[in-house]
Amino acid sequence: MQKIQFTLDREHVQLNQLLKLTGLAGSGGAGKAMVAAGGITVDGIAESRKTAKIKIGQVVRSGDTEIYVVAA
Repeated sequence: MQKIQFTLDREHVQLNQLLKLTGLAGSGGAGKAMVAAGGITVDGIAESRKTAKIKIGQVVRSGDTEIYVVAA
């Protein structure tokens, strides 16, 4: 399993933008498509909101990749 540590320098980041910023999606639109297709979880719960607010301490999973959101 691939683990990515993403440093967040603000209150939150939208899920589709997080997927783009970590390189899992080529663009914000591609990130939205990934969420719409399913298979994205936040803290172990399936997430269908494309612009869900992801905050420090949360873990996003897509396939075999986990993104750990940490404080700057």
